[in-house]
Amino acid sequence: MSVLAPMAVLLYMQMMYMHTPMARSKQPPRTLRTDARALVDTCAGWNSRLAARRITQFLDRELAGCGLSAAQLGLMAQIAAAADDTLGALARRTGLDQSTLSRNLRTLERDGLVEIATVESDLRRRAVWLTETGARRLEAAIPAWRKAQALLAKRVSAGLARRLAEQAEILAEN
Repeated sequence: MSVLAPMAVLLYMQMMYMHTPMARSKQPPRTLRTDARALVDTCAGWNSRLAARRITQFLDRELAGCGLSAAQLGLMAQIAAAADDTLGALARRTGLDQSTLSRNLRTLERDGLVEIATVESDLRRRAVWLTETGARRLEAAIPAWRKAQALLAKRVSAGLARRLAEQAEILAEN
């Protein structure tokens, strides 16, 4: 047997190995579509906003007879529930920036449900409170809100939104 024979076998085996297809990856190839799908499926920001929109739409439908949206009802409840009536404190409690809060309050003020005034001791600060009409409207809407919450609890865990809000407070602290 010549010395070249083992070398020829070795060369032949190397060529065969190079032309043998490698095992295919079990994951589909990454594309913009697959990356976008992963983002939509896993993004906490997107999914929490989607959940908030769906819950708000549900509550708005259930509260339609009260003449208040879920956002208006919640804002009025925040005003009624707190001892600190300044706009700054309300903005912190609601997580709204000043301009968004002011825009929402102007609608309630136009409808005669809240009153906004300058704080006498500090002319740079403004306070907000429910008018008598606003307090009556809020009080009348609470039974419809309770009914809507009971219907919602049959579809979505009652404590889920509260736990999410509590855990998200960590983000506001930074």
